Amino acid sequence: MMARFPLGPVLLVSLLVLATPARAELPPGAQAIIDAAIATGDDAKVKTALELARTAFPASAEQIDAISAQWGTALAGRKAAEAAEKEKTIRAAGVFDLWTGRVELGGFQSSGNTDSVGISASAGIKRQGIEWSHALRTRVDFQRQNSTTSRQQVLVAYEPRWQFGEDVFAYGLAQFEHDRLQRIAARYQVSGGIGYRIINEDNAKLSVKAGPAYRVSDYLNGPTESRLGGLFGMEFEWLPLERVKLTQSASAVAETGGQATVFIDAANTSIDLSTGLEFKISDRLVSRFAYDVEYDSHPQAGAVATDTMARTSLIYSF
Repeated sequence: MMARFPLGPVLLVSLLVLATPARAELPPGAQAIIDAAIATGDDAKVKTALELARTAFPASAEQIDAISAQWGTALAGRKAAEAAEKEKTIRAAGVFDLWTGRVELGGFQSSGNTDSVGISASAGIKRQGIEWSHALRTRVDFQRQNSTTSRQQVLVAYEPRWQFGEDVFAYGLAQFEHDRLQRIAARYQVSGGIGYRIINEDNAKLSVKAGPAYRVSDYLNGPTESRLGGLFGMEFEWLPLERVKLTQSASAVAETGGQATVFIDAANTSIDLSTGLEFKISDRLVSRFAYDVEYDSHPQAGAVATDTMARTSLIYSF
């Protein structure tokens, strides 16, 4: 004797089964595109391929999520291995190892109504360790017009940093300047303080720093002045395109009128502001356009408060 089942529930279950979409496998072409992106090792390309696959094949979302999870695990493992290898290399390196640097050179020459020649040159080296980094930079600007030197500037600076937190660091600074336009024969400055990395991404970086500063200025045909002050600095770089970089750096020093007065009673403030636009020609060669502004609130007699310079140069990295 055959058992009887209610027709209503059986029909309802059948309709639910038919209405539930089956989990579809990714088409071979889509899988091949994702595999090709993974083979490059580029996280951005893999994410793009996975997002396109999710949009085109929503029924394969579970399979795509599984691929994404596997890629994330593999990427994390690779980065951990690279970090461990980098730390091992740094710890085994000598004092003169692991230095990188760049040399920048620009210039101009004109004749006719005026005969002038000018050069702008700078160089910098840096060593990045696990917690400590060291940076040494130099810059020379020289211009001669109608047999008279109209611009002569020299800057040498050394800055060590100690990264004692994920985004917090301590810095030191020792700097020498000579600036004929500002009537400065020699200016010595030391500073130390705390800095913070506000942005630390692959395509954008921003950090600020601040601390007390002590400065000795020896003026041409003038007195020698020693003052205690405060320093604020900012460094910014942004890569809007693969071969284009925008840089911005600023340094401001406010000198107090005495040895122990507060910052708001500053007697003199100087600001150095540099904006640069770099175009990558090759792995080692870069062209750069920069616009620099130097401001001194109380210049010496015969000097102006604000001095600007636009420069075009080539940079070689090593």
